[in-house]
Amino acid sequence: MASMRERLFEILYEKSFIYRENPPFTLVSGRRSSYYFDCKATTLDPEGVFLIGEVMLDALQPLIAGSGIQAVGGLTLGADPISISTSIAASRRGFRLSPLIVRKEPKEHGTQKWIEGGLKDVQSAVVIDDVITTGGSTITAIERMRESGLTVVQAAVIIDREEGGRERIENAAVPVISLFKRSDFDSRRISRT
Repeated sequence: MASMRERLFEILYEKSFIYRENPPFTLVSGRRSSYYFDCKATTLDPEGVFLIGEVMLDALQPLIAGSGIQAVGGLTLGADPISISTSIAASRRGFRLSPLIVRKEPKEHGTQKWIEGGLKDVQSAVVIDDVITTGGSTITAIERMRESGLTVVQAAVIIDREEGGRERIENAAVPVISLFKRSDFDSRRISRT
């Protein structure tokens, strides 16, 4: 029987990973790549999102025990289902981990806040993202959380494309963990050809 992590990789490989040499994909950053990771195809799949919450919480468990983080969240929309499913997994295991949503633009009415979620008594958080390429959206979320008075102790992503984003985030003094790397998908793709 496959572990939850192995099953999550299978779903990601089948639903979210696309490899194409010609023509390559144009990414949000403007870069061209033969690799495309559509993580929403997994994060919006019932089994996929369940497994993401469990596997992400497993990866964060040592950090939670050691530093007492109280929240997880990142830039909307990619981080939202990951943060929520991780929070649900934490609740099932008997502790509170608040999900946060970091807006791309501040709310235009009312409080005009950047971050949605229960910030009361939250001091430290993990920034969540689905994929890092250049690290831009993760760094934006880190900056917004810091501006809101939170201490960001870690960034956690589903997939690191291994294209320099991890290094940029770590240069912002935030360590990064990833559940999987592009090379994991390459290994599977090559073994199947």
